Amino acid sequence: MSSQCYTTNYLKEPWRGYGPGPPRVFGLIKSGMAWDEAAGHIYRGGSFGNGAAMRIAPVGLFFWNDHARLREVAYLSSRITHSHVLGMEGAALQAMAIALAVAENPAMPLSSQSFLSRLINFATEDVYRTKIAQVSTLLGQPEDRQEVVNRLGHGIEAFNSVPTATFAFLAHPQDFVSTVIYAVSLGGDTDTIASMAGAIAGAYLGIDGLPSQWLGQLENRDYISNLADRLWQTAPGQR
Repeated sequence: MSSQCYTTNYLKEPWRGYGPGPPRVFGLIKSGMAWDEAAGHIYRGGSFGNGAAMRIAPVGLFFWNDHARLREVAYLSSRITHSHVLGMEGAALQAMAIALAVAENPAMPLSSQSFLSRLINFATEDVYRTKIAQVSTLLGQPEDRQEVVNRLGHGIEAFNSVPTATFAFLAHPQDFVSTVIYAVSLGGDTDTIASMAGAIAGAYLGIDGLPSQWLGQLENRDYISNLADRLWQTAPGQR
């Protein structure tokens, strides 16, 4: 999605709950500032929030079998609003988690350790490698939500939420509803973390794993379903 498309969509529905940064970025772009300069103009060094990771799911699905291209496009998509390396890396890792999930067969046991090992190998920033390793440790312990929050975080920063979303999925890989509800139960930036966890779970389980009651209440369901079909039809090497 181009910066102009982001800006146009925001101006159509500015009440959608955007954080404070993106609308300012869109305003600068609309006024003529280059898209790759606007975010850095507002946040010195760029934002490392989790907004780019929250919206990255289509990139992970489209480039599920081309991880180099996935990283490249994830970074480009993120730079419009989140140009700090930790913001872009968080989006790339979220996209990678989705790519790994969609390549798995949900009818077969999921190896959490293999999943996490591939994420660690993909990561380029130490803060993410450390937290993904913590995910592995936490999965081997009795459930303790406070310990999860203490070790992984639940904030708006990408490094304090992307690993948390991965944990929520791996703690409940066979149950979409449990994944989302667990993510919300951790508190903090609940909507974003649940969105990211749900995106990984949805990629893994597929449409049949989504609750029909939730689908029935989805706003613009037909429009979103059509976009999903078009994404699958055009993705290279679709599963």
